[in-house]
Amino acid sequence: MATTMNPYLAFEREAREAMNFYHGVFGGDLVINTFGDGGVPHDPQDADLVLHAQLTTAEGHTLMGSDTPTGVDAPLRGQQVSLSGDDRDSLVRAWEALAEGARIVEPLAAAPWGDTFGMLVDRWGVTWMVSVAADPSRG
Repeated sequence: MATTMNPYLAFEREAREAMNFYHGVFGGDLVINTFGDGGVPHDPQDADLVLHAQLTTAEGHTLMGSDTPTGVDAPLRGQQVSLSGDDRDSLVRAWEALAEGARIVEPLAAAPWGDTFGMLVDRWGVTWMVSVAADPSRG
């Protein structure tokens, strides 16, 4: 079982452009899913916005990013941290510790895409996303 921690960049509406730029700089594999693809409730005008992008380089670096959907305020814009993997116990412990004094944005619960997902802003204003893979092979 494993967990990973990587930067997660939040953009207003330019995630696709930025992630394609980073792909050009670093190479590797880039996967982009839109709100329309993602199976999550969204404003129809956000269907083509990036729900989640992941750039994985040959060196093993991972950079993630997304657009900020309509109606979401500034605290979710900027740099975020993603903590993910298949070690459910470790990730739940991290969530519980990070949640002390935090503002819960999305409770840690089953997500439409099958993983267990939660988002919070800790007492220092850092946004954390915790994702437990439903399929351990996805890490």
